[in-house]
Amino acid sequence: MRATFRNKTLAISSGFLLLVTLAAVAAPYLTSFSYEEQNIEARLEGPSAKHPMGTDSLGRDLYSRILYGARASMAVGFVTALCAVLIGTVYGAVAGWVGGWVDAFLMRVVDIFYVFPSLLIAILLMVVLGQGITGILIALALVGWVNQARLVRAQVLQVKEHLHVEAARAAGAGGFRIVGRHILPLILGPVMVSLTFQIPTSIMAESFLSFLGLGLQPPYSSWGTLAAEGFRGMRSYPHLIIFPGVALFLTMLAFQFLGDGLRDLLDPTTRS
Repeated sequence: MRATFRNKTLAISSGFLLLVTLAAVAAPYLTSFSYEEQNIEARLEGPSAKHPMGTDSLGRDLYSRILYGARASMAVGFVTALCAVLIGTVYGAVAGWVGGWVDAFLMRVVDIFYVFPSLLIAILLMVVLGQGITGILIALALVGWVNQARLVRAQVLQVKEHLHVEAARAAGAGGFRIVGRHILPLILGPVMVSLTFQIPTSIMAESFLSFLGLGLQPPYSSWGTLAAEGFRGMRSYPHLIIFPGVALFLTMLAFQFLGDGLRDLLDPTTRS
């Protein structure tokens, strides 16, 4: 029964995320309004047949802006998370496998990154790189790899003591071959779970940067910018915060269930 429940949640979360991705790609065909089309006469209207999610302070259709905002949010989440996981996996695998002074040096670099809050570093990078989607992607990718590096290092230190790894080393296999064929497959589950956590973390980080005015600039939007705009008027016009907030919440919940399901499927110790 437990396995059936996990399979159902994995299927539902995967289907929901696929639906969100397809809706973001097909946004121009799913709405009759542009994300930047203004209508001052219809500003701050509640949900209606014409505007299912209402309008914002400039009369723009909120439904259209949420669909188009999914493009930016999902792009930030996927791209920055993949880059951070790739950098952190390589970094942590090298530190854990080589060991010795190399491991000590690499981990001290990680400790230096931990001294400063990641969002503070991201803000400093945004100031240097400039505002916009490119600056956000680079900044969040450069600060998101630290946790991944520690996770992979700990996993590699544990797995490299297994008998099959010792046997491969005794047979003369090289370090890259051992890590690639005998170690990484065993830690793929935790890596995938970390990836599913990193994606919503990146989306929320982009939301915070947008709230500070360092994210996407008008008329472009993401779920984070919409939530930031809605926060200012949520008492008088709650629809401005409810719909972007629900989109963020359901997406993050889906990533959580997706990560748990993938962990069970990819972890050899639980596959049976």
